[in-house]
Amino acid sequence: MTIFGPGHLAALICSTWIAASASAGESRCPSHYANARPPAIMDASVSVGAMELCSQGYGLVYSSEAKSPIFAAELLSPDRVLRAYKRQNRANDFRPDERVARRARATLEDFRGSGFDRGHLAPSADMDSPEADSESFLLSNIVPQDPHLNRNLWAAIEKAVRAMAKHRPIYVVTGVIWEPHNSPTVGRGRVRVPAYLYKAVYDPSAGSGAAYLVANAPRQAHRELSLVELREAAGVDPFPGVGVVAKLRLPRPRY
Repeated sequence: MTIFGPGHLAALICSTWIAASASAGESRCPSHYANARPPAIMDASVSVGAMELCSQGYGLVYSSEAKSPIFAAELLSPDRVLRAYKRQNRANDFRPDERVARRARATLEDFRGSGFDRGHLAPSADMDSPEADSESFLLSNIVPQDPHLNRNLWAAIEKAVRAMAKHRPIYVVTGVIWEPHNSPTVGRGRVRVPAYLYKAVYDPSAGSGAAYLVANAPRQAHRELSLVELREAAGVDPFPGVGVVAKLRLPRPRY
C-alpha cells in the first residue's frame, strides 16, 4: 500500500493554498468548538458555498459546491460518552438535510449503487440522545467513504477517540480533503468523493493536539499529524485561537 507523506499532501493542495491566515467567524453553536471558535477555512477553493449547520451533537460546515460536509466538530466528555454508550438504538434514518437548498443538497439516490458507504463525519456512536443520533444521519454529515475503510480502520479511530474522552473532555474535528482538480463524484447530484479523511483532537487539559489522517481507499494505514501539518494538508485550522500546542500522543486504533 502507498502512504502519502506530508510533502505529498502539501503538493496535493498547493494550487489552492492561501498563504495568509484566516480568522474564524461567528458561530451559531459555539459550544461545539474549542474556545467557542469554529475551525477556520484557509483554502479559498474549499470555502466556496460554505455554510454552518448546527445540530444537537455537533456543528459542521457544509459545502453547497461539493454537496458534502467540509468538517464536523464535537465536544466529547466522559458524561457524554457514557450516555452515548447506554443509548440502545441507532436511528439509521439517512435523509437529505432540508436546511440546505434542494439544488445544493445530496440525496439518497446519489449514494445508491455508488460502491461507497454513507460515512459519518460526526459519528452516530458519539450521540447521547435519540434526537442527536437521528440528526447525525442527515446527509449534510455524510460523505462517500470506502466500505473497507469505514467498517474497519475508521471505525477503530472513532472508537479510540471515544476512549480518550472517557477520561477528560476533548474537542474533535473530523473533515475531508478533496483532490484540487477533477475530484471524483457520485450520483446525479455530483457529490464529491474525498481523497482523505482526518480526525483532529485537542486536549485542553494538556494543551496538546494531533490528528489521524487516512486515504479514502481500502486497506490503508493511518498517519498521525501535528496540527500544523494538518493545517498545511487540509487548508483548515481545526482549533483557531488555542495558540501553539504540543503534539498529543494519539491512541492506536485497534480492530
